[in-house]
Amino acid sequence: MYIVVTGAAGFIGANLVKALNRRGENNILAVDDLGEGEKFINLADCEISDYLDKQSYLDRLEGGAFDGAIAAIFHQGACSDTTATDGHFMMQNNFEYSKRLLEHCTNEEVPFIYASSAAVYGAGSEFRETRASEAPLNIYGYSKFLFDQVVRYRFADRAAQVTGLRYFNVYGDREQHKGRMASVALNFFNQYRAHGSVRLFEGSAGYGNGEQRRDFVAVEDIIKVNLFFLDHPGKSGIFNVGTGAAQSFNDIAVATVNACRRHDAVAPLTLAQMQGQGIIEYINFPSDLEGKYQSYTQADISALRAAGYSARFLTVEEGVVRYVEQLFERGAS
Repeated sequence: MYIVVTGAAGFIGANLVKALNRRGENNILAVDDLGEGEKFINLADCEISDYLDKQSYLDRLEGGAFDGAIAAIFHQGACSDTTATDGHFMMQNNFEYSKRLLEHCTNEEVPFIYASSAAVYGAGSEFRETRASEAPLNIYGYSKFLFDQVVRYRFADRAAQVTGLRYFNVYGDREQHKGRMASVALNFFNQYRAHGSVRLFEGSAGYGNGEQRRDFVAVEDIIKVNLFFLDHPGKSGIFNVGTGAAQSFNDIAVATVNACRRHDAVAPLTLAQMQGQGIIEYINFPSDLEGKYQSYTQADISALRAAGYSARFLTVEEGVVRYVEQLFERGAS
């Protein structure tokens, strides 16, 4: 029986494959689109039993090739570019593809654990898994929101587990291919190693310079939540996955810089010291992000806790240090 991971060569998908390997699970069918060939590196140290292009997989799945052969599907594949404007592609890739997987899992009674996003909440101030809190600001958020709605409409018809996980701002290992869509932790790391400084947005939406706040969550915590639901197939629903505590972009910058300084055996600095020495710089808020930017997110994780997930989440100060250590171990300059 296969465990299927879509988006397997991507950031969260590859971490999930590696975590399954650590459990002794190697009969993994990896599904992805390697049009961006450099993503292969994320799977180079993983054990999989087969790989299929995402369209080939869907064609074979709907043709019956995998009937009775799948233990569970982790659907992590998506276009996650929050600045993308091609609505046709976004809806085909994120919405229609997901619907077809859901239909198969419903018909075949296969557990289905999929990635949703905090982007469904838009600029709201409440982040609960309720319709009243949802108002996406971009087509990416809308594609995720609309699939969540389909899951809700069809929830009573499910024959097996259907679990949606709304990821907040994820950072961590195996995201090097994401470019400008990589986490702020990785972008700050690259900026500091290249220039000795990091750049943050000036104040916006009533927040001071660098004080916009997000719920930053380490990818290792994201993976633990996915595996929790794999281990508890009787638990279904849509759940926020974040730390439950918003922290500022300044916090991320300080943690990243000090983790690098620790690696270089240099004393840490405070935020004020970094600002005074020009290590932290503030740039104009981009005009193209006005009205499309989440200045504040903080996951309400009460539903996740009620489902039985009790593990604590890493803070920025804990998670970023571990991430920077991983980057150096992987040979980052």
